[in-house]
Amino acid sequence: MNKTRVVPPPLDHVIALSDDTGIIQHAVCDVPNRSTGYCTDDVSRAFMVVLAKLQLDPRDAAAARLATIYLSFLHDAQMECGRFHNFMSYERQWLDDCGTQDSIGRAIWSLGYGIRCAPRDSWKQVCALLLERGLPHAGALEHIRSQAYAAIGLAHAITARATLNDVTLRSEREARASKGQGATLRMLAEKIKAAYFAHRDGEWQWFENAMTYDNARLCEAMLRAGLALRDDELIAIGLRTLSFYTGVVMEDGIFVPIGNDGWYERGGTRARYGQQPLEAAAMIDAALVAYDCTADPSFVATAHTVLGWYHGRNLRGAVMVERGGCHDGLEEGEINQNMGAESTLAYLASAYALAERPAKSLTLAR
Repeated sequence: MNKTRVVPPPLDHVIALSDDTGIIQHAVCDVPNRSTGYCTDDVSRAFMVVLAKLQLDPRDAAAARLATIYLSFLHDAQMECGRFHNFMSYERQWLDDCGTQDSIGRAIWSLGYGIRCAPRDSWKQVCALLLERGLPHAGALEHIRSQAYAAIGLAHAITARATLNDVTLRSEREARASKGQGATLRMLAEKIKAAYFAHRDGEWQWFENAMTYDNARLCEAMLRAGLALRDDELIAIGLRTLSFYTGVVMEDGIFVPIGNDGWYERGGTRARYGQQPLEAAAMIDAALVAYDCTADPSFVATAHTVLGWYHGRNLRGAVMVERGGCHDGLEEGEINQNMGAESTLAYLASAYALAERPAKSLTLAR
């Protein structure tokens, strides 16, 4: 049987973008643009990426140092009410009264992932504390992607509590927190499910009347929630919508994500350029959790096919990555030469997710 091994790329560019505060949002080519400061969105992503790297290499001292920095940023980002700031200047001044719903959802996601994947009990404790404080605001999220991000994080936390006997399970308070996580995950999953039933129609099996950004995260949220809550209907919705989405974005064995140059309105023409690296990361994660739900090896093959987008298997044959960094987007006439945090973290998350999952089939996704 043929297998493909993914070699984990280095953290070199993440290290270049990071300092003792967090990770700089943007870059000019591969040089950090300090004037753009930091954001909770990117630090949440970065925290998960370095935890994934530590799962692959527990002795990676640089990853461990960065994990502490990023978790400290999230701790500082949380407001007294439990919500999170998003934007911080390079001078370490918060620039907003409260972060966006997406940033709050991503913070919850990263904390749940930390409860599941952090190698140190101290990090798990901090993640659990911040998640407990933020939980009431997770349930109040109104935007569907924000709901999906929070749902993914809560599913990770619940899965950890169901399978591990660690420091986060040693008090009645934490047992109550676990119960609250389950109730909040159920609430979020029902909202996303309701959006699906409100918008699906015949061949259009989707959660909205348009496909915009981070699309496959909606499918992933349904699948992870279904696994965590043992709800077959949620899993079925996740698989159905992922199949529909795959039919839109896979063309002759090449991943062609929805571009931000017009998106894809129902009944309209889908945008083919302005392709963003985060779409590949979302598709890979959704495909891998679909494999966990079904044991169907074609999902792992799909994930490997999508990883090829970064390495030149895209509409322009353009290699998007170098030295552990990733270019910011694929345009019709060029690639964006800048390598900011979001793009680089999407690439690393994709590669690390597949580093221990060899392809079990050479069947190409269609």
